[in-house]
Amino acid sequence: MPGGEIPFDTGLIFLVAALFFALAVLYSSVGHAGASGYLAVMALFGVPPEMMRPVALTLNILVASLTTFRFYKAGHLSWPDLWPLVLFSIPAAFAGGSLALPGEVYRPVLGVLLLISGGYLIWGTVIDPETFANDKPRIPRMGSMGMGGVVGLLSGLTGIGGGVLLSPTLLILRWTSIRRTSAIAAAFILFNSIAGLAGNVISFQTLPAVIPLWAGAVFAGGYVGSRLGAQWLLPKTLIRLLSAALVVAGFKFLFT
Repeated sequence: MPGGEIPFDTGLIFLVAALFFALAVLYSSVGHAGASGYLAVMALFGVPPEMMRPVALTLNILVASLTTFRFYKAGHLSWPDLWPLVLFSIPAAFAGGSLALPGEVYRPVLGVLLLISGGYLIWGTVIDPETFANDKPRIPRMGSMGMGGVVGLLSGLTGIGGGVLLSPTLLILRWTSIRRTSAIAAAFILFNSIAGLAGNVISFQTLPAVIPLWAGAVFAGGYVGSRLGAQWLLPKTLIRLLSAALVVAGFKFLFT
């Protein structure tokens, strides 16, 4: 419940809200919810570390709920695509959310992987705009179960919803197209953010009093971004936006 204090003046609170809005627009356009960006902003402005993960996951749940609904209404999400991925990811995300590993164990590796993935995807659209246009009618079930477990554990550990790890993997393996990937990622993030927050509550039970303002900012950003991604933007543009999101997340893990 709200009630924690963040050492910000009013100007900084609204600046963070504006940055959260912009991040929510970017991330939700590709089916993500923005946790890695929110964490980077909070680290930059000195939010206490014990508040960062629960705040990021709370905002993630809000944006992912809206984005999942938008992509589902547009016809890009199906349950057979989703359930193998979330079957093991939910308990893994819960377990990861209850653990506290040193950042130097996983942050550099994740940062480099995300930067490589972002570079690979954007290069693919340069050499062939249709590189990631085709997908398989059904995602391989066993492979997606294993992938879901690994991504779920990492999402719980890091306080992100897992989309920045799941989306490039689905595309690089040619399992899905960009809009289908965005729809799957949004729902996957929603499930895993809820599980990760539940695990995090074990060690932290209070959200900051400013959370309603930040929640309103990301909801507005998610509304704009998810509408762009589900209906309006070209697939090539979506791939490049996803690459930008991966680069932001990669630098966050390396340098914050």
